[in-house]
Amino acid sequence: MPTPDIIALIAHVTLGTLAVIVGAIALASRKGRKVHTNAGRVFVVSMGAASVLGAVLGALKYETFWITFHAGILGATLVSSGVLAVRIHAHGIKKWFIAVAGLNFLNAFSLFIAGWYATTLPNAYLFGFAAEDYFFLFGMAAIAGVGDIRMIFGAQISNRQRIAQHLLRMCIGFFIAAGSAFTGPGASAFPEVVQNSGILSLPELAIIILMLFWLWKTLRRRPTLVARQ
Repeated sequence: MPTPDIIALIAHVTLGTLAVIVGAIALASRKGRKVHTNAGRVFVVSMGAASVLGAVLGALKYETFWITFHAGILGATLVSSGVLAVRIHAHGIKKWFIAVAGLNFLNAFSLFIAGWYATTLPNAYLFGFAAEDYFFLFGMAAIAGVGDIRMIFGAQISNRQRIAQHLLRMCIGFFIAAGSAFTGPGASAFPEVVQNSGILSLPELAIIILMLFWLWKTLRRRPTLVARQ
Protein backbone atom coordinates (compact mmCIF):
# COMPACT_ATOMS: atom_id res chain seq x y z
CA MET A 1 0.00 0.00 0.00
CA PRO A 2 1.45 3.41 -0.97
CA THR A 3 2.63 5.56 1.92
CA PRO A 4 1.16 9.05 2.46
CA ASP A 5 4.27 10.74 1.08
CA ILE A 6 4.13 8.62 -2.11
CA ILE A 7 0.45 9.48 -2.54
CA ALA A 8 1.27 13.17 -2.03
CA LEU A 9 4.10 12.93 -4.57
CA ILE A 10 1.83 11.29 -7.17
CA ALA A 11 -0.83 13.96 -6.57
CA HIS A 12 1.83 16.68 -6.84
CA VAL A 13 3.10 15.35 -10.18
CA THR A 14 -0.43 14.83 -11.54
CA LEU A 15 -1.58 18.32 -10.60
CA GLY A 16 1.67 19.80 -11.92
CA THR A 17 1.17 18.04 -15.25
CA LEU A 18 -2.40 19.36 -15.45
CA ALA A 19 -1.09 22.87 -14.67
CA VAL A 20 1.40 22.62 -17.54
CA ILE A 21 -1.32 21.54 -20.01
CA VAL A 22 -3.93 24.17 -19.10
CA GLY A 23 -1.21 26.78 -18.62
CA ALA A 24 -0.15 26.26 -22.23
CA ILE A 25 -3.77 26.69 -23.35
CA ALA A 26 -4.21 29.87 -21.30
CA LEU A 27 -0.94 31.39 -22.50
CA ALA A 28 -1.50 30.60 -26.17
CA SER A 29 -5.17 31.64 -26.33
CA ARG A 30 -6.45 35.17 -26.85
CA LYS A 31 -6.56 37.01 -23.54
CA GLY A 32 -9.97 37.72 -22.04
CA ARG A 33 -11.75 35.09 -24.12
CA LYS A 34 -13.69 32.20 -22.55
CA VAL A 35 -11.00 29.64 -23.40
CA HIS A 36 -8.33 31.74 -21.69
CA THR A 37 -10.51 32.40 -18.63
CA ASN A 38 -11.56 28.78 -18.12
CA ALA A 39 -8.06 27.42 -18.67
CA GLY A 40 -6.70 30.08 -16.33
CA ARG A 41 -9.08 29.06 -13.55
CA VAL A 42 -8.06 25.42 -13.84
CA PHE A 43 -4.40 26.51 -13.89
CA VAL A 44 -4.79 28.52 -10.68
CA VAL A 45 -6.41 25.61 -8.83
CA SER A 46 -4.06 22.90 -10.13
CA MET A 47 -0.90 25.00 -9.82
CA GLY A 48 -1.88 26.23 -6.36
CA ALA A 49 -2.63 22.72 -5.11
CA ALA A 50 0.55 21.30 -6.68
CA SER A 51 2.60 24.09 -5.10
CA VAL A 52 1.16 23.52 -1.63
CA LEU A 53 1.75 19.77 -1.93
CA GLY A 54 5.29 20.46 -3.14
CA ALA A 55 5.95 22.68 -0.13
CA VAL A 56 4.61 20.00 2.23
CA LEU A 57 6.74 17.31 0.57
CA GLY A 58 9.78 19.55 0.76
CA ALA A 59 9.28 20.10 4.47
CA LEU A 60 8.67 16.41 5.25
CA LYS A 61 11.44 14.98 3.03
CA TYR A 62 13.94 17.83 3.17
CA GLU A 63 16.91 15.56 2.44
CA THR A 64 15.80 15.23 -1.20
CA PHE A 65 13.02 17.81 -1.71
CA TRP A 66 14.12 20.83 0.34
CA ILE A 67 14.25 23.21 -2.61
CA THR A 68 10.76 22.02 -3.55
CA PHE A 69 9.56 23.54 -0.28
CA HIS A 70 10.72 26.98 -1.40
CA ALA A 71 9.57 26.49 -5.00
CA GLY A 72 6.16 25.42 -3.72
CA ILE A 73 5.78 28.56 -1.62
CA LEU A 74 6.87 30.70 -4.57
CA GLY A 75 4.44 28.98 -6.93
CA ALA A 76 1.55 29.43 -4.51
CA THR A 77 2.28 33.13 -3.92
CA LEU A 78 2.67 33.79 -7.65
CA VAL A 79 -0.69 32.35 -8.66
CA SER A 80 -2.36 33.94 -5.63
CA SER A 81 -1.00 37.40 -6.41
CA GLY A 82 -1.75 36.84 -10.10
CA VAL A 83 -5.42 36.48 -9.20
CA LEU A 84 -5.24 39.45 -6.83
CA ALA A 85 -3.65 41.64 -9.51
CA VAL A 86 -6.66 41.47 -11.83
CA ARG A 87 -8.91 42.36 -8.88
CA ILE A 88 -6.75 45.18 -7.55
CA HIS A 89 -9.68 47.62 -7.65
CA ALA A 90 -11.77 45.42 -5.32
CA HIS A 91 -12.22 46.40 -1.68
CA GLY A 92 -9.86 44.73 0.82
CA ILE A 93 -7.33 43.40 -1.71
CA LYS A 94 -4.46 45.40 -0.20
CA LYS A 95 -4.34 43.31 3.00
CA TRP A 96 -4.01 40.12 0.96
CA PHE A 97 -1.15 41.61 -1.05
CA ILE A 98 0.58 42.55 2.21
CA ALA A 99 0.39 38.92 3.37
CA VAL A 100 1.68 37.62 0.03
CA ALA A 101 4.52 40.19 -0.01
CA GLY A 102 5.57 39.20 3.50
CA LEU A 103 5.65 35.53 2.52
CA ASN A 104 7.63 36.30 -0.65
CA PHE A 105 10.29 38.29 1.20
CA LEU A 106 10.55 35.65 3.94
CA ASN A 107 10.95 32.96 1.28
CA ALA A 108 13.53 35.08 -0.58
CA PHE A 109 15.54 35.59 2.61
CA SER A 110 15.49 31.85 3.38
CA LEU A 111 16.57 31.02 -0.18
CA PHE A 112 19.45 33.49 0.01
CA ILE A 113 20.64 31.94 3.29
CA ALA A 114 20.35 28.43 1.82
CA GLY A 115 22.29 29.48 -1.29
CA TRP A 116 24.96 31.20 0.76
CA TYR A 117 25.31 28.19 3.05
CA ALA A 118 25.60 25.90 0.01
CA THR A 119 28.60 27.93 -1.20
CA THR A 120 30.42 27.12 2.05
CA LEU A 121 30.09 23.36 1.46
CA PRO A 122 32.85 21.43 -0.39
CA ASN A 123 30.79 20.80 -3.55
CA ALA A 124 28.52 23.87 -3.20
CA TYR A 125 25.46 21.58 -3.02
CA LEU A 126 22.79 21.61 -0.31
CA PHE A 127 20.36 18.67 -0.16
CA GLY A 128 21.14 17.70 -3.74
CA PHE A 129 20.83 21.15 -5.32
CA ALA A 130 23.53 23.62 -6.32
CA ALA A 131 23.88 27.04 -4.72
CA GLU A 132 22.89 28.64 -8.05
CA ASP A 133 19.50 26.90 -7.90
CA TYR A 134 18.75 28.52 -4.55
CA PHE A 135 19.96 31.92 -5.75
CA PHE A 136 17.84 31.63 -8.91
CA LEU A 137 14.69 31.06 -6.87
CA PHE A 138 15.80 33.82 -4.49
CA GLY A 139 15.86 36.25 -7.41
CA MET A 140 12.37 35.27 -8.53
CA ALA A 141 10.95 35.50 -5.00
CA ALA A 142 12.58 38.91 -4.46
CA ILE A 143 11.25 40.25 -7.77
CA ALA A 144 7.78 38.96 -6.89
CA GLY A 145 7.99 40.69 -3.51
CA VAL A 146 9.01 44.01 -5.09
CA GLY A 147 6.07 43.69 -7.49
CA ASP A 148 3.77 43.11 -4.53
CA ILE A 149 5.02 46.31 -2.88
CA ARG A 150 4.29 48.20 -6.09
CA MET A 151 0.72 46.91 -6.09
CA ILE A 152 0.28 47.72 -2.39
CA PHE A 153 1.52 51.32 -2.47
CA GLY A 154 0.51 52.33 -6.00
CA ALA A 155 -2.05 55.12 -5.65
CA GLN A 156 -3.44 54.39 -9.10
CA ILE A 157 -2.97 51.26 -11.15
CA SER A 158 -3.70 51.41 -14.87
CA ASN A 159 -5.47 48.53 -16.57
CA ARG A 160 -2.36 47.68 -18.55
CA GLN A 161 -0.26 47.59 -15.36
CA ARG A 162 -2.87 45.38 -13.72
CA ILE A 163 -2.93 42.93 -16.64
CA ALA A 164 0.87 43.03 -17.00
CA GLN A 165 1.32 42.12 -13.32
CA HIS A 166 -1.21 39.30 -13.71
CA LEU A 167 0.53 38.02 -16.83
CA LEU A 168 4.02 38.21 -15.34
CA ARG A 169 3.08 36.32 -12.17
CA MET A 170 1.13 33.61 -13.94
CA CYS A 171 3.89 33.10 -16.51
CA ILE A 172 6.60 32.77 -13.87
CA GLY A 173 4.39 30.28 -12.04
CA PHE A 174 3.93 28.42 -15.34
CA PHE A 175 7.71 28.55 -15.89
CA ILE A 176 8.24 26.89 -12.50
CA ALA A 177 5.68 24.18 -13.29
CA ALA A 178 7.23 23.48 -16.69
CA GLY A 179 10.72 23.47 -15.22
CA SER A 180 9.70 20.92 -12.61
CA ALA A 181 8.04 18.74 -15.25
CA PHE A 182 10.69 18.87 -17.98
CA THR A 183 14.11 19.87 -16.64
CA GLY A 184 13.59 19.22 -12.93
CA PRO A 185 12.45 16.05 -11.13
CA GLY A 186 10.02 15.20 -13.94
CA ALA A 187 12.87 14.82 -16.43
CA SER A 188 13.57 11.34 -15.06
CA ALA A 189 10.35 10.13 -16.73
CA PHE A 190 11.92 10.69 -20.17
CA PRO A 191 14.51 8.43 -21.88
CA GLU A 192 18.11 9.41 -21.22
CA VAL A 193 18.68 10.30 -24.87
CA VAL A 194 15.84 12.83 -24.64
CA GLN A 195 17.18 14.23 -21.37
CA ASN A 196 20.61 14.79 -22.92
CA SER A 197 19.29 16.29 -26.17
CA GLY A 198 18.32 19.64 -24.67
CA ILE A 199 14.82 19.41 -26.12
CA LEU A 200 13.28 19.41 -22.64
CA SER A 201 14.42 23.01 -22.19
CA LEU A 202 12.29 24.20 -25.12
CA PRO A 203 8.99 24.52 -23.16
CA GLU A 204 10.63 26.94 -20.70
CA LEU A 205 12.09 28.96 -23.57
CA ALA A 206 8.69 29.05 -25.28
CA ILE A 207 7.06 30.33 -22.07
CA ILE A 208 9.57 33.18 -21.79
CA ILE A 209 9.10 34.16 -25.44
CA LEU A 210 5.30 34.10 -25.21
CA MET A 211 5.39 36.01 -21.92
CA LEU A 212 7.53 38.76 -23.46
CA PHE A 213 5.22 38.90 -26.50
CA TRP A 214 2.06 39.30 -24.42
CA LEU A 215 3.76 41.81 -22.09
CA TRP A 216 4.76 43.87 -25.13
CA LYS A 217 1.21 43.76 -26.49
CA THR A 218 -0.21 44.73 -23.09
CA LEU A 219 2.19 47.54 -22.18
CA ARG A 220 2.04 49.29 -25.55
CA ARG A 221 -1.63 50.11 -25.01
CA ARG A 222 -2.61 53.55 -23.76
CA PRO A 223 -3.07 53.45 -19.96
CA THR A 224 -6.51 53.54 -18.37
CA LEU A 225 -6.27 54.32 -14.68
CA VAL A 226 -8.12 52.40 -12.01
CA ALA A 227 -8.29 54.27 -8.71
CA ARG A 228 -7.39 52.46 -5.51
CA GLN A 229 -10.46 51.61 -3.44
